[in-house]
Amino acid sequence: MHFKWNYEPPTSEQRTAAKELGEKIGMSPILADLLIQRGIKTESAAKRFFRPMLNELIDPFLMNDMDVAVDRLNDAMGHKERIMVYGDYDVDGCTAVALVYKFLQQFYSNIEYYIPDRYEEGYGISKKALDYAAEKDVKLIIVLDCGIKAIEEIHYAKQLGIDFIVCDHHVPDDDLPEAVAILNPKREDSTYPFKHLCGCGVGFKFMQAFAKNNGIPFSRLIPLLDFCAVSIAADIVPVTGENRILAFHGLKQLNQSPSVGLKSIIEICGLTGRELTMSDIVFKIGPRINASGRMQSGIEAVDLLVERDFEKALAEANRINEYNEQRKDVDKQMTEEANQIIEKLENQKHHASIVLYDENWKKGVVGIVASRMTELYYRPTVVLTRSGDLATGSARSVAGYDIYDAVKSCRDLLENFGGHTYAVGLSLKIENIPEFRRRFQQYVTDHILPEQTEATIDIESEIDFKDITKKLHNDLKKFAPHGPGNEKPIFCTRNVYDYGTSKVVGRQQEHIKLELVDSKSSNVMNGIAFGQSEAARYIKSKRSFDITYTIEENIYKRSEVQLQIEDIKPSEENL
Repeated sequence: MHFKWNYEPPTSEQRTAAKELGEKIGMSPILADLLIQRGIKTESAAKRFFRPMLNELIDPFLMNDMDVAVDRLNDAMGHKERIMVYGDYDVDGCTAVALVYKFLQQFYSNIEYYIPDRYEEGYGISKKALDYAAEKDVKLIIVLDCGIKAIEEIHYAKQLGIDFIVCDHHVPDDDLPEAVAILNPKREDSTYPFKHLCGCGVGFKFMQAFAKNNGIPFSRLIPLLDFCAVSIAADIVPVTGENRILAFHGLKQLNQSPSVGLKSIIEICGLTGRELTMSDIVFKIGPRINASGRMQSGIEAVDLLVERDFEKALAEANRINEYNEQRKDVDKQMTEEANQIIEKLENQKHHASIVLYDENWKKGVVGIVASRMTELYYRPTVVLTRSGDLATGSARSVAGYDIYDAVKSCRDLLENFGGHTYAVGLSLKIENIPEFRRRFQQYVTDHILPEQTEATIDIESEIDFKDITKKLHNDLKKFAPHGPGNEKPIFCTRNVYDYGTSKVVGRQQEHIKLELVDSKSSNVMNGIAFGQSEAARYIKSKRSFDITYTIEENIYKRSEVQLQIEDIKPSEENL
C-alpha cells in the first residue's frame, strides 16, 4: 500500500493561537495545535475535552418518543406483562441487549432476551421470533440496534397483540413502523442534539430515562457503561460529543471493574493487567463477541455478557474464542478467493467499486471480507453470498464516501437493505446481481471523488525527535479515547536514519523493528513498522527517509515510548 501524505503546516496565526492555548493549559504548543484542529480553542473547552463528565450527558427526554417509551415500559411492568429484549447478532446488538436486560432484571423478573439466528432468521426482526414471542405471551418487545425498517414485521406483531419499542440508530426510510415508540436520533424529525449514538447508546439513553422517571439513582447505570465503550469502539461510531463521555467512562469501568462476562473475555485475550484502550476492543474483544453470531449463534454472546459466575463465564469465553479461531480460518480463505476473483476480472481493476458474489461463502464473514477488500483496493466494496433463494451480503466504504446512498440508489433491485454511511447490509434476488453490479458501480463512478479512492494518511503535526518527551507522551494520553472524529494523532518526522540496529522481525519476516535517529538531536527512538519489511533494504542503505507514526507506550517496557510507523518514504533529497 502506497499512501498519499496530507499535511497542512500551521499558519503563523495558528502557531500563535497554539502557543497561547498551550500556556493556559500547561501543554506543548504541538498538543495545543492538535486541540485547535479538533475545534477546541479555549481553556474551558480543553478541560471538558480532557475530563468528560457524566453530568454533561444529554437529557434523554429530548429524544423523540422517550416519554412514550418510558410510560409503556412502566405500564408493562405495572401489569406484570412479559417483556422481551431483542437485538441484532453483532457486538452493538449483543451489548445493547445485555445492558437493557441486566438493568431491568434488577427490578423486574418477567423478562427474557432474544437474538435471531443469522443463518435461519437473518437480520432484524423475524416472523419466527414473533411467533415464539406470542407463544410465550410476550406483550412488549424492546428491539435494539435494528427494527427501524421492520414495517411488515411490526405490523404482524401488532396483530398478535405485541407492542414494540424500537431503539435503533440506522438511517430510517420515509415510512416508520407501527411501534408504540421509536427512539432513533437519525429520525428526520429528531430533536435530539447528538445524532451519532450506536444501538447500545440508544438503549443506554432509554434506561437513563427509565431510571430518572422512577427515581433510580444514576449510579446504578454506571456499572453498565463498559458495554457502551465496547459497542462504540466495535461499531466505529464517532468518538465525539456524548459518545466521548460514554466511551471515556465506559473504558474506566472496563479497566477498573468490568462485568463478569467482559472480564472473562479480557482474560482469554491475554489483556489482564493492561490498561485497555479502544484499539483493544476493536482488535481483540469485539471480534470475539462478534464471532459467536458469525459462526454459531449471537445468543451465546449475550449469555456470556450477562453471566454472573466467573468460572461459567470463562468456559463460555473459551468456547467463543474457538469460534473466533474458526472465523479467522474462514476469513483468510474467503479473502484469498475474493482476491483471486479480482485478479481474474481485469476489468474490475478499472472500476471505482468492487462487487463480488460467491454462493459458497459463509454469510457471517462477508462483512469482514468486504472490509478487507476496501482496505486492500481502497474502493467501496460489496461482498455477497447465497442465503436460501436470495443473495445477501455487506457493503463497506472508504473514508468520506457514503455507501448507504450508493446502495439506496439501487433499492428497486433489493429485497431489503439498511445501515449507515460506511456499512450497509443488503439482500436481493440472485438474478438481479448483474444489474445491481452495473448500477452500483455506475453510481459510485459518478459520485466518488478521485481523492476518495486514494489511500491517504492525514498528518496532524510535523515534529522532531527532541519534541517527544515523557511529558508530551503523558499529555498525549489525555486525548483518548480515540476513534472517528478523534483519531489517534499521526505525526511526521523528516530526514531520519537507521541507528544501525534496525532489523526485520516476525514469523514471516514481515515487520521491521527500528532504532532511529533524526538530524536534529541525539535521541534514539524505538519503532515498529508492521507489514513494511519491503522498506528494510532502503533503511539499511544509510540514506535518510521520512516517517509517519503514532506515539505509543511500549507494552513490555511501560516507561518507554515506541513509535508505531504508519508509512516510510525516502527523503526528498534521495528521490
